[in-house]
Amino acid sequence: MTRVDFYVLQDVAISALYRFACRLASKAVRAGHQVIMHTDDEQAASEVDELLWHYPDRRFLPHCTQSDGASGVAPIVLTWCEPPRYDGVLVNLTRTVPEFFGRFDRVAEIVVQDTREEGRDRYKFYRDRGFPLYHHELDDWETDQTAT
Repeated sequence: MTRVDFYVLQDVAISALYRFACRLASKAVRAGHQVIMHTDDEQAASEVDELLWHYPDRRFLPHCTQSDGASGVAPIVLTWCEPPRYDGVLVNLTRTVPEFFGRFDRVAEIVVQDTREEGRDRYKFYRDRGFPLYHHELDDWETDQTAT
């Protein structure tokens, strides 16, 4: 059964959500996992794509977008519709639960203050269907190297 981890950040903005997602993807790749980062649309994927080139500092995270055609090779794939593969870790950067989430071993849900209500809705969705849920409250995650 898919494990769902909720990461609740004290930050307000979506930009913090994206930065945390990059750190989370980096950790998952270092642990040998394939990562799908699912966004609402191509524009959001483009914003995350740009971050993956520069954040975290001094790290390169090999990645592609679903339109690049390298989704079978890169360890991180950015998608805005149904992904090309279903394994490893799904980092959900949308405000809803993707229909295909159950095809992944793990789902990461990241919540910032601006998305708190939607985060609660997603939590209830998974809880009501019996998925194992894990909750992580993170305050100073950008300076704490153990946060991800």
